[in-house]
Amino acid sequence: MKKILVTGGAGFLGSHLCERLLKDGNEVICLDNYFTGSKRNIVHLMNNPYFEVIRHDITEPFYIVVDQIYNLACPASPIHYQYDPIQTINTSVMGAVNMLELAHRIKAKILQASTSEVYGDPFVHPQPEEYWGNVNPIGVRSCYDEGKRCAETLFFDYHRQNNVNIKVVRIFNTYGPHMHPNDGRVISNFIVQALQGKDITIYGTGEQTRSFCYCDDLIEGFVRMMNTDDSVTGPINLGNPKEFTIKQLAELVVEMTGSKSKIVYQAAALDDPQQRKPVIDKAKAVLDWEPTIQLREGLEKTIEYFKGIL
Repeated sequence: MKKILVTGGAGFLGSHLCERLLKDGNEVICLDNYFTGSKRNIVHLMNNPYFEVIRHDITEPFYIVVDQIYNLACPASPIHYQYDPIQTINTSVMGAVNMLELAHRIKAKILQASTSEVYGDPFVHPQPEEYWGNVNPIGVRSCYDEGKRCAETLFFDYHRQNNVNIKVVRIFNTYGPHMHPNDGRVISNFIVQALQGKDITIYGTGEQTRSFCYCDDLIEGFVRMMNTDDSVTGPINLGNPKEFTIKQLAELVVEMTGSKSKIVYQAAALDDPQQRKPVIDKAKAVLDWEPTIQLREGLEKTIEYFKGIL
């Protein structure tokens, strides 16, 4: 049994990770300030004697002794991270410093949940880990994009200077149960609009692409990355390389929900990437990992979840 800290543990991915780590026989400490996380995501774990919940903001130092740290704490949807951009970048940067200082002090292994947003609106497609990205440093999304880029810098500097045992993964678009219904991400937006019979809103032409990974596949990648030997640091892309246009996704959601919603188009969002697809050769080679749940199967589970909470 390992003692594992999950920051952002009441969030969408954090709650799935906590559940998986408990099933694997570990003791789990969930740390969250509930800015975007929700107790509803973890209430089913509360009776487990090996699960502990602590309300805390990682922009403030935190002290505990654990074997592993998964650093997931940060708003991850445009609506949430643009609501308080200064807090968002503080969470990415100061939060990374505080968790790295903790890992250094107690000699714990630490995984950083980075993002495909470090690639920005890419000139290289699909995106390999070697690509440095095309990011606007002063735009409305910069608090998240540049915050995560700086966090990666901090992780590798702590590794080189202080010998901290780090793991960095870059998450591409992920979906599934426990998503916030109003988080502004495309899959939750489309499903909620379809189930409520509202117009499906596409920003831009709908020809921009995304690659959607189901949450269970992603969590498997997290666990495999954490359990690699110390020589593996990453960054490693985790995502589904099957690419869809936003219009195709909207049409599929309408079909699967049986909705009568119409698809409407509005002006494109600022700095919205036009293409997003991971190269996962490293994940295959190093982690023996690739997604197994395809979009239609994952959407069925996600739609059922939203039917239950709306």
